[in-house]
Amino acid sequence: MKKNSLVIIALAISFFGFSQEEDVQEKSVIQEYTPSKLLDKGQWDIKWFNNLYTETKDLFGQNGSERDIPRNTFFTSTVDIFTGISEKSNINVGLLLEFRSNVVGGRNGLDVFSFDGDFASARSGFTSIAPAVKFNPIKSVSNFTIQSALFIPLVDNESEDFIFDTEGNQINNGVFLDQNGFVFQNRFFYDYTFPSGDWQLFTELNAEYNFGKSNASFANDSLRLTPGVFLSYFPSSKFTVLGLVQHSQLIDINNDFSQDFTAIGGGFKYQITKELNIETLYTNFIRGTDTGLGQTFNIGLRALF
Repeated sequence: MKKNSLVIIALAISFFGFSQEEDVQEKSVIQEYTPSKLLDKGQWDIKWFNNLYTETKDLFGQNGSERDIPRNTFFTSTVDIFTGISEKSNINVGLLLEFRSNVVGGRNGLDVFSFDGDFASARSGFTSIAPAVKFNPIKSVSNFTIQSALFIPLVDNESEDFIFDTEGNQINNGVFLDQNGFVFQNRFFYDYTFPSGDWQLFTELNAEYNFGKSNASFANDSLRLTPGVFLSYFPSSKFTVLGLVQHSQLIDINNDFSQDFTAIGGGFKYQITKELNIETLYTNFIRGTDTGLGQTFNIGLRALF
């Protein structure tokens, strides 16, 4: 009887240890497929991400003092599609598509979803399309990748011209939609998972060179650098909470215009099914120069199969 009990205990310990090993080895998409991870040949990664930025304060002018302004809201919806094409899983190709809807002049923030095209306060439409490639430049550092994309503008003009009625009253707010210029974007991704497996550090540097026809865009002949740090904690393999810090610096080559801002925020990701996960983020612009001091509300869905 005693021998039988010892055998049962030994089997139970072995089974429990084997189960734990399986749990450790099995990772969800949100754990394994960070932006630093490349897809295997034949895999597809489709992400639909939505960003709503709204502001009632800004920092503009010679002294850069904070001022109250009528609410402006800018909604951006992007679809990113990537697939693996290499047997060695070291290169992916993709396509990025961007849609925007903006309302200004004190309208309600949710009016961006009206798509009413009000002449004095709203604009919307598809604004850019970008072929992209993602690759691993250093074979010995598999969690370091670069994503390069060329954004082709689909807008005729960035802002509508100011128009006044016969009495001199402004009836069109010159609504801005998006840059009317090309953007060559390079995003550098790196992540590190701590030995415990519960914590993960992700870093990104987004470098964008803006160019195009002379005077077509306020941003042409400028370089925007946006470093960011994201720290994630995984209570389970299917759920993570994260915090972030980002800074963005626009460097104008002709010294006509410069801009910078710093934002902090947080959010979570949840693995709904084996293929599908959801992500939400909130950020707050805490400082800046010649920029709005607003907030962003973000939600995205990602399918990987």
